[in-house]
Amino acid sequence: MGRDPQSPDQQDGRRTMTTSTRGTGKVPAVLVLEDGRIFRGRAYGAVGETFGEAVFSTGMTGYQETLTDPSYHRQVVVMTAPHVGNTGVNDEDAESKRIWVSGYVVRDPARTPSNWRSRRSLDDELAAQGVVGISGIDTRALTRHLRERGAMRVGIFSGDAVRDDAALLARVQEAPQMAGADLSAEVATSEPYVVPAIGEKKFTVAAVDLGIKGMTPQRMAERGIEVHVLPATATVEDVYAVEPDGVFFSNGPGDPATADHPVALMRAVLERGTPLFGICFGNQILGRALGFGTYKLKYGHRGINQPVQDRTTGKVEVTAHNHGFAVDAPLDEVSDTPFGRAEVSHVCLNDNVVEGLQLLDKPAFSVQYHPEAAAGPHDAAYLFDRFTSLMSTVPMEGQRA
Repeated sequence: MGRDPQSPDQQDGRRTMTTSTRGTGKVPAVLVLEDGRIFRGRAYGAVGETFGEAVFSTGMTGYQETLTDPSYHRQVVVMTAPHVGNTGVNDEDAESKRIWVSGYVVRDPARTPSNWRSRRSLDDELAAQGVVGISGIDTRALTRHLRERGAMRVGIFSGDAVRDDAALLARVQEAPQMAGADLSAEVATSEPYVVPAIGEKKFTVAAVDLGIKGMTPQRMAERGIEVHVLPATATVEDVYAVEPDGVFFSNGPGDPATADHPVALMRAVLERGTPLFGICFGNQILGRALGFGTYKLKYGHRGINQPVQDRTTGKVEVTAHNHGFAVDAPLDEVSDTPFGRAEVSHVCLNDNVVEGLQLLDKPAFSVQYHPEAAAGPHDAAYLFDRFTSLMSTVPMEGQRA
């Protein structure tokens, strides 16, 4: 996928004491939330300790794509689907070169994977990459708790890491918060790379990697786009050195309020009038670039079954989400911004959270969800076509000045 391979222990706060899964299903494990709620189960994956933000994903499938999505950096993912791991792990569906979640929580792990593409079991893969997990707990009760109290810091402890409850709680409460976390540069590529167009090359796109998933440039390549993936630290000179027909800002982890460099870069792109498309973190960056604020959701949207309405067409789409922050923009009015008029183009039908923005006077738009469908439904694939249409209709003269 062009991403730097990194040790799982390097940045996630994991402390792995063993990576063998032999008999770990019998090793006691404890999950401790920062508000003192405790769940007891069995070790799953690596044995040791880990810390992160506890979030839940409602997807029934696609756990391999979830685990390898860089947007989950420093998060402990709770699976609401009760049975996980039944299709094992293959060598095709990963969205990056490593697992990014800090920890993994399941109720009933599969005893034996069964799928023609499976190469190894999920628990073996978690152990090999040092991901500490827990199984055998009531994930429904845990999810309800997070819905009522909100996403919060959590620790998973197994094997020799298990101590008295008070000591474990103190460790969790010392862990860093997600609010205020600047994480995109930690997951982005350190060197530029190119994903060539499939078939005839029609456009060149500079994609700013804030935590990009492998399928995203693939979807653009399928449409004849040569994608130059650039580090999160890329400058405006780096972007325009590839002579782009369009600029893309990817998904990624962390608090958008800390992303001052990507915001400044996006403003420079908007000033030039280059066609621009952002997803997820890129949507929040566009919101900030236009002058809107961002805020932390109580427990976020994560899964592949979130209903969103495209207000430009009235169509309702089932979409894939992974975000804990949102843009604070007015839903029912056109806003004046430094770059012309802007409006909310998409909205979540569950809670009216802003799910998309578009400029009316410049060729720029974004969505909060993941249209690359990895994993997830294909309802939003048209957004890549909308991006190519923008690049087809906007004259290039003056964009690269």
